[in-house]
Order: sequence, then C-alpha cells, then structure tokens
Amino acid sequence: MTPISRRDWLRLAGSSAFAALAPAAFAADSTKPASSLPPVRAITRGPGFHWFAYYDKFQFDPTDRYVLGQQVSFEHRLPEPNDVINVGMVDLHDHDRWIELGQSRAWCWQQGCMLQWRPGFDHEVLWNDRDGDRYVCRILDTKTRRLRTIPAPVYAVSPDGRTALSVDFGRIFWMRPGYGYNGVPDRHQHEPAPADSGIFSVDLETGKTELLMSLAQVAAGAGQPPDGTVFWHKFIHLLYSPDGKRFIALHRFRPTVPHEPTKPKGGFNTRLLTAAVDGTDIREVNGPPMTSHFIWRDPEHILAWANARGHDKSGMFVFRDEHQTRDITQIGTGQITRDGHCTYVPNADNQWMLSDTYPDKQGRQNPHLLHIPSNKVIPLGHFNSPREYRGEWRCDLHPRNSRNGRMVVIDSPHGGNGRQMYLIDISKIVG
Repeated sequence: MTPISRRDWLRLAGSSAFAALAPAAFAADSTKPASSLPPVRAITRGPGFHWFAYYDKFQFDPTDRYVLGQQVSFEHRLPEPNDVINVGMVDLHDHDRWIELGQSRAWCWQQGCMLQWRPGFDHEVLWNDRDGDRYVCRILDTKTRRLRTIPAPVYAVSPDGRTALSVDFGRIFWMRPGYGYNGVPDRHQHEPAPADSGIFSVDLETGKTELLMSLAQVAAGAGQPPDGTVFWHKFIHLLYSPDGKRFIALHRFRPTVPHEPTKPKGGFNTRLLTAAVDGTDIREVNGPPMTSHFIWRDPEHILAWANARGHDKSGMFVFRDEHQTRDITQIGTGQITRDGHCTYVPNADNQWMLSDTYPDKQGRQNPHLLHIPSNKVIPLGHFNSPREYRGEWRCDLHPRNSRNGRMVVIDSPHGGNGRQMYLIDISKIVG
C-alpha cells in the first residue's frame, strides 16, 4: 500500500472529514404530494420500540413473508452491559404478527446485534450475544427452534452462509460508542494498532477462528505521519463480495489522546480496503480522507459515498476493485448531493439504487430511489425525525430491500410511538 504523503498527513491530522458530514439531502423535489408517494404501513407497534438497524443484511426471509426485527424497552441513551433486547420476526401474511426468537446482550443502536437470515439457509437466522465475558453468535432454526452457539461474534456472512468475518466489537465501542458493544472491554485499548486484533474469519459450522488482517498490518501500510502524531486504528463495515471471493473493510484511524477516548483531537480518516477471503491481496481502493456507506455492485465494482481520487467534491461513485483505482464513475450527479445508505434493488439489473438521507433542514428523513440510466430520483416518503433522535442513539432509516426487490422496510420514529418498522411498496415504481 502506498504511504500517505507528508502534505496529506498535515492536511488530515486535524481533519474531521467523516465526523463533520453535513445533514444529507437530495436535489429532487422534496415537496412531492403525499398522494403521489408509494403506500407505507407500520409493521410493528408498541409496547416497546422496534428496529432492524443496518442496511446491508438480509432482513427478509427467502419467501419475503418474515421480516426480522429487534425490540427494546427504552430509547435516548447508550446501552448498558446488562440491557437486553428481544429478537423476533414479523409475519407479513398474518396481520404483521410479532414472533419471538430470542434475546441479546450484545447490541448497539446503529447496527443492532447483526441480526440477519443466514445466506443459503431458508430457515436459519443468526445474531450476536454475550456469554459471560465473551461475545458469541447464536444460530437458530426458526422451524425446529434448534439453537446453537458459535464462540465468536460475526459482522458479515459469506454468500454461502458457511463463513463469517469478525472484529473486536469492544474496540469499536471504545473508539465510537453507538457502533460497538458495551460489556466486554477492548483488551487493546491502550494500543494504537495491536498486532493480534483485526479481522477474523469464523467457520459457522465448527466455530474455528483465524486472524486474516491485523490493525498493526494496515497501520504500517498507511505510513507514519511526519510530525509524530499517534493515530488509533479500527476496522468497521465489513462485507463479502457477491461471489464470496473478496471482502471490504473500512480502515479508520484518528488522532486521540491516549487513555482518554472521549477527547479526540480530530475526526476519523478512512481507507476503503479489499482483500481476498484468506486475507491476502490487500488493495487500497480509495484512500483518505473519507469513504462512507458502500455496497458491492458486482464482484468487480463497489458503489460508495466518498471523496474519490481525481474529484474535487464528495459524491456517489462506482469504483473498480483494484489497488488505487482510477476507474471511477460518478452516479446521481446533481441529484444525490449527500451521504446515504445505498443498495442496489434486487432483480433490476443494477438499474435502481435505494438510499436515504439524514434529517434535512425541516427535520425530515427522505428515502428515495435513483433510476441510474435516467439520473432521476423518485422520493419514497418524507419522515419526520424528532430532535431527540440525534447522536449515537439516532434512528437512521437504513432502507432494506425485500428479496424480490418489490418492498422496502425502514426504521423511523415519525409515527409518535418511538422507533418502529415501516414497509413501503415500491412494486409500481420498479416493476
């Protein structure tokens, strides 16, 4: 990996490029009348608050009947180690009936407990939990109710469902509460780039784990700032490629006062890295200062909101998966103007992108579709986000597609009864 130049280090040392992202919006008409928006219905309700969290996992089962979710009894604070959430699913064919599946003590607001349907298995779901002083993964057969435990937590699961990627969730929490888990402290919290912490491969049948890429390894590849600034490193946002041969990881680092993680000197800087599933052939696809949300378009291309090489402004770009690629194409030019949680709509030949916004100036979050060939944005709704939903316990929409690409589920507090899950019918738009 090519070290960062002295000029770039000086520019990045005090950067808050990622942390200071402005509230997102898009350039489409935000006053579109409600009568022209697609139908929306709540699929969860009180008592309790419901959400799914991240946008890049299977929330719908293969039949698109069952929709996974998490239930909690409080909001507006960080989880404590003994705060328990219920794991369950909604039966869309039975009046949105909530079905309990289990519990978790390893969760966060933004990414939940990594709850998801296990790829390649029709009836199995998995989620992270805490067992004493370690994080684990539970795998449940929803038909037989057979539950087994893998002795490591998971972050992303391979397309065949046999292997997962894991990271140190305690370190993520230590460096940015709201994304990691509170309960098992990071044993390397006084080390900027530990050699035995990083990305692990987990066999979901045997539980065997293997270190694929260490923080020390990627920190060395990034180079050392000339002024001697100490940068603290972590991995976050892991995702396998569609063919299961490679994976993405965001390498984030920030200058931080040692032993005082609540007093950073600056924001995170980010490198988008990919690697073969055995941890070899590491490529820096996009370098600092910023890569944010992303998704694989196909095994050779990645869609991401980023500051891209050769472009003056951040935007939504398609990168070829190669080291320091110059094969970069912007999409949504003039339409997608801020960051969002982006995916491609299934069964649509990569013609449609689903995304959302953070609250705009009116406090509304706006899920939308981008028709890529025509560069046209189609709003899916405008959902008010009360001001108390900010910071680490905010409620992002995180729009998720059904398997057939005809439905979308979001998390939103706009209905007045806390965060709940809502289903949007997009079949008449993309059909």
